Amino acid sequence: MSLKYLTRRTAIDATTTSPYLTNLNHLRTIPKSWLKRRSISDPKLKSVRTPDRIRYWNIVPGDQIRVRGDKTNALHEVLSINRLSNRVFVKGAANSGDENRIAQTKNFHYSRCQLFVGNYEFPSSDGLGKDVVPVFAQRVTASRPQWNLLRGHFVWNRYASKTLPKIPWETGHVQIPWPKPERPTLAEPTSYDTPREVVTKLTYEIPQIRQSLNGPLPRPPAEDEYLTALYNPGYSVSFGNGAPLEVYLEKELSNPHARAKKQQRWLARKADEKARLEEIIAEEKKKLNGRTEREARAEAAFRLRQELKDRQEQQKKMRWKDRMADVNMIRKARKKALKEERHRRKLTELVLADEPNQVIPKDV
Repeated sequence: MSLKYLTRRTAIDATTTSPYLTNLNHLRTIPKSWLKRRSISDPKLKSVRTPDRIRYWNIVPGDQIRVRGDKTNALHEVLSINRLSNRVFVKGAANSGDENRIAQTKNFHYSRCQLFVGNYEFPSSDGLGKDVVPVFAQRVTASRPQWNLLRGHFVWNRYASKTLPKIPWETGHVQIPWPKPERPTLAEPTSYDTPREVVTKLTYEIPQIRQSLNGPLPRPPAEDEYLTALYNPGYSVSFGNGAPLEVYLEKELSNPHARAKKQQRWLARKADEKARLEEIIAEEKKKLNGRTEREARAEAAFRLRQELKDRQEQQKKMRWKDRMADVNMIRKARKKALKEERHRRKLTELVLADEPNQVIPKDV
């Protein structure tokens, strides 16, 4: 995962398969709170100390390396890297011996990896022929990294200043080319995919305007005119054959909640408020009644605020009436009235049986 936005989640998933360095966030200090696990299921964040991290990596996914201390001298291909833990992941799973256990990917520390420079021909030990020997970089140097604005990542060249075995005819540094990323293979089209001839088919033709260059451009028909002609075949209006229906219904089919349209409505509302404020100020200045112009402007601003507040309250009431809450309140009020009526009827029709120690009041 990219460390463009350094968070605890991106730090945990810092292992990336991209060979490009787009930022230096892996050099930032990890907070101690990120290293604490809140539960057993909480993933563990693995990171080395900030001074031990490598600024510019010369080993990237796609390179071929060998591991120092490996007696088999096997050649591995880099699958991914983790710039926070300085670990290099190679292709191939570590065999644990248990078939039911999920095999994990092999990973090694950055310092144990040697870059593969290439296969070179060296004279054989008997001097009669030549043997092809793989050459690895024992010491790597690099040019000064520069930011490529077009590609959006750092660019530099890497060289092998010391190789193993040593190449006698190479006097200077040996340049190590960067791995070329594999192009993704496209799957075969199925019945759910759109054929190429359908995608490239011409579906929109620009209407041809045949008119002199000095004359005005023809006016496109309005929405009302187009709808009238659409529902009334006898209404004779000439429309261009090349323009589809969406051209004439731009306002109706476009999204009214777009940012530009919201801003346009906000600007129009602010212009109306400013014009209304100027009207109120003019009215207040006509009738000063011993007030100064500053006090009149303050009274005008107060009146405008009150009008806006009343307008907002009125809009809230109108929206409240159109909501389902109004219907629900009416239903609840009706049920409450019926419940009170049943309760009153029960009390009215209540009859007590004759029992001892009962006294009837004299006024009844």
